[in-house]
Parts: sequence; C-alpha cells; structure tokens
Amino acid sequence: MKKISLMGATGSIGTQTLDVIREHPEEFRLTAMSVGKNIEEARKMITEFNPRLVSVQRKEDAETLSREFPSSVKVLHGDEGLVEVACHQDADILVNAVLGSVGLYPTLQAIEAGKTIAIANKETLVTAGHLVMEAARAKGTSLLPVDSEHSAIFQALQGEREKNIEKLIITASGGSFRDRTREELVGVTVHEALNHPNWSMGAKITIDSASMMNKGLEVIEAHWLFDIPYDRIDVVQHRESIIHSMIQFHDSSVMAQLGTPDMRVPIQYALTYPDRLQRPGKRLDLVEIGKLHFEKMDLDRFRCLAFAYEAGRIGGSMTTVLNAANEASVALFLDNKISFLDIETYIEKAMNAHQVIHRPDLETIHEIDLETRRLVSGWV
Repeated sequence: MKKISLMGATGSIGTQTLDVIREHPEEFRLTAMSVGKNIEEARKMITEFNPRLVSVQRKEDAETLSREFPSSVKVLHGDEGLVEVACHQDADILVNAVLGSVGLYPTLQAIEAGKTIAIANKETLVTAGHLVMEAARAKGTSLLPVDSEHSAIFQALQGEREKNIEKLIITASGGSFRDRTREELVGVTVHEALNHPNWSMGAKITIDSASMMNKGLEVIEAHWLFDIPYDRIDVVQHRESIIHSMIQFHDSSVMAQLGTPDMRVPIQYALTYPDRLQRPGKRLDLVEIGKLHFEKMDLDRFRCLAFAYEAGRIGGSMTTVLNAANEASVALFLDNKISFLDIETYIEKAMNAHQVIHRPDLETIHEIDLETRRLVSGWV
C-alpha cells in the first residue's frame, strides 16, 4: 500500500486525487494533507480518510480542528505545516496539487527528504525550475507529472530514448474564449471566463486557460521536466481534448497519448507508475467522436502564450516575474478589479520593468516574487 501526502486537498486536483484513493482503498492511504481555508471540506476529509497530519492556512482554523479531532489527527498551520505535510515521514509519495508558487519551498524540502513527487503545481517549476531539477537530480528523486499534457508525454516516452526526440507537441483546447477575436474579449465577465468547454477545473487555472497562460506555463514546465529547448516545444490547438500531447521523433514517427478528458487518469498513473490500475468511467470511442480538429496557435491572439515563450527563452528570474504577475493579475480579475485583457497588459508591464537575474537563489526568487506582486497591485 502506498501512503500519500497531499498538498491542496480541497482544490480540483486534490479532490480528484481523493477520488482515486477512495476508488482503490487497498492500494492507497492518505497519511497527510493540507487545505487552505475550506474548513468544512477539511472536516469531511478528516472524518473519511483519517490522515495522521493536517495543515491549514490559518492558526485559528488549526485550533478549531484540534479541538474537534483531539486524538486522531495532528493539526498544524501556515508555511511550516505545509512543509510538514510535504515531508511526512510515513509518506511514500507527495502529490503537490496546490495553486501558485506557494508550492515551491515544500517541494524542495520534500526532494531533500527523498520523497517521490507527483507534481501538478506547474508554478513550482515555472518559478524555480533550475533549483527544483538540480535538487531532484542530486537526490535521485523522481518527479512524476500529473498535468494531462505532461503525463501524456511521459507515457509516450516509456520504452523510448530521450535523445531521439525531435520535438514535443502540447495540445490546447483553446479555453473559454477560443472562438472570440481580441475585439470580442473587451468587457468579458468572470462568469464567461470560467465557462471552460471541456474541463472542470478551479477558478485560477480556468482563467489561465482562457488567457492561454496555462499553456504557456505548461511549455516552461515541459522544458524543465524533459530537458527540451523551447524551440522544440510546439503548442497546437485541439478542441476535443482527446489527444493530450504528442512526441515527434527524429525518424518522423509521432507518438500520442489519447483519452477522455478526465484528470483522474493522469493522477492515478502518477500514483501507480510504472504499473496501471483499473479505472471506472467512460472509455474513449473514436468512432463516436468521429473527427479531431487541430489548428495553429496564433501568438498575436493569445499573447500570454507568447509572453511565456519569451520569458522561458530569457530564463533566469524572468519566469518568476511572469508567474507572479499572472497570479496577481488573475486574482485582481476574479475580484472584478481589472478587465480580462488587463491580465496580459500587467504581465507585459511587469516583464518590461524587470532586470533579469540569471540563476537566482531561493531567497532572491522569493523577493522577486513578492516585489512583482506589489508592483502589479500598485497599478490598480
């Protein structure tokens, strides 16, 4: 039985990870978890899964849960609690499903503790990919991708040699506004942006999908996970989200991983790798689907994707700025303080204002992250 630590248990990936654990009680046990402020859901999860350790964001919530579950669970809070969850001594694998760069330091600590990491928190690699991958190589730690696109590439690589890769082809649904021109994006609402055509995800990642920043972050993540230059990573719009990504090899062969849009599939694969378990649910029927569509990505239309390629190629601290400016701008949009198109405007302004630091250390990354957020907030 694999014992699992889960950071971000109440988020979209977190709840679907719990679905997988629930479906295979003989294979998995939840030993530690973190939540943010959703204490009602935390109560239900503690009652059902009985983890040994729980971390919450606020001290007062930790005190409340400690009174309610006095003997069965240890409750911590804040950054220290998050690290304790990531490094729990009984855990075999950490699922990093938190949103944003808050996942970076706990991930580095989990690597140091020798934990296998199933990573869904792409911002960790975007913010400090060089530090994470260097630490993983030094400790011999496995980073198993959970994002459907990176899982697809990882699965297609099984039995293949990475030296034979010509390029990676990451697919993109196009998000909520894929059929709108830039002119038609003026004045769009938060409700409209959250209406994703294919996937059920959390608010932040759904907005990132609408702006195409999510795909930009995935390009940067793929660069670090698979050690591939940006010029050999393509993005193709694929409306149906059936082909999750592809690899083109230098003999012209193309390997693709296909499946219905269900994040529990790549989550379960990361938890069971290199084995596979049965999964309930609808099977892929290509005859029923009939047609698959592919379109070239327009980087003038999807400017956030262009910014991500630019930041990745510049490297150093620029990807930290990209991520921090995006997180701050998306939060402002969700609070109805800026327009949808302001997101990309603020990201571009932050990148233009930044003086790049090559190979920044963890403290420098943290300072740049905070300063970028302050800068963006000051523009409102």
